[in-house]
Amino acid sequence: MKTSYVFMADGFEEVEALTVVDVLRRAGMAAVTVSINATSEVTGAHGVKVIADTVIAGCDFAGAQWLILPGGMPGASNLAACEPLTRLLLEQDKEGRGIAAICASPSVVFGPLGLVEGRKAVCYPGMEQGLKGAQVMQSRVAVDGHVVTGNGPASATAFALAIVEQSLGRAAADEVAAGMLV
Repeated sequence: MKTSYVFMADGFEEVEALTVVDVLRRAGMAAVTVSINATSEVTGAHGVKVIADTVIAGCDFAGAQWLILPGGMPGASNLAACEPLTRLLLEQDKEGRGIAAICASPSVVFGPLGLVEGRKAVCYPGMEQGLKGAQVMQSRVAVDGHVVTGNGPASATAFALAIVEQSLGRAAADEVAAGMLV
């Protein structure tokens, strides 16, 4: 089974990161949390401390199913400043494998890297200027091929279910949603 990775930087949006991990694991997908810090401890935007499964340094992400970015500020800016992560995202996109970002990350990380150019995308309201060249949608989640974007914390479950649907199909996403009473 291929692995999906959820990257966390200090200032990440806790609801977005942890909801995605939870939903993917409920679907039976391998989901690993990754700190971009030197240690596995990451502090969220609202002071919640999380111990990530691993740190970015020294990890092999070859063949990753998804690279997933929660939003939050300054979390998204910290992710954007992580050169090893931006290289991974560009490589993953070039290979046509899954990349996903929610909240501030589509505009702060994906936009400047050209990852939403010519694609449908959403982000946190008011940050649309960062979605350079994208077809900005008025929805909670946008799916365009191997790229999934979400607009914010209230959409974290829908965002995660969209990733499940792209990976395992509609029936699997519906089954997880039903089990969560969504």
